[in-house]
Amino acid sequence: MPAHPSIQVLPRRSFLRNSSAAVLSTGAVLLLAGHGAQAAGQGDVAADIGILNTALGLEHQGINAYTLGAKSGLLQKPVLDIALKFQADHKVHRDLLIDAIRKLGGKPVEEKSLEAYATALNAAALRSQNDVLTLAASLELGATNAYLGVIPAFKDHGYAKVAARLAADEVGHWTILNQALGQPLAKAMMFGA
Repeated sequence: MPAHPSIQVLPRRSFLRNSSAAVLSTGAVLLLAGHGAQAAGQGDVAADIGILNTALGLEHQGINAYTLGAKSGLLQKPVLDIALKFQADHKVHRDLLIDAIRKLGGKPVEEKSLEAYATALNAAALRSQNDVLTLAASLELGATNAYLGVIPAFKDHGYAKVAARLAADEVGHWTILNQALGQPLAKAMMFGA
């Protein structure tokens, strides 16, 4: 779904392509699954920390996008409740990523100020509930595709399951937002393309 023409959306899908390694290592996925630091012995730990910090930065962006939507006064009560639920889901993702980064011995990337996210997302251009929902749906679709992008890299299907579970949250969010916007249901094979 394209973003509102005046909204600048930072592409979440490309976060893995732009990081120092192309995929989350098996060790990073084990950490996301709650296993200990010894599981991270496979692969380049520094690259994993970089990828995880990039993902964390994007989760910070998602959390703050929902904060901006909630504070805008543009969301009606039932929609506001859903936005806050989605924000809570992104906080769970954030906390998982922070824990994984620390277990790898890294320092989690800091959250920027709300004003910085407002500027990056061009929040001043949000004029209606549909504008807020369009922005959120665009970010959720980007997150879905980013998480799906790492699944093929795993030889062990157990590790791919973690990335798939994160993607499933994003698909759920996108679907509900898309429906709220009155858009048609997703086409077959739309996600991860």
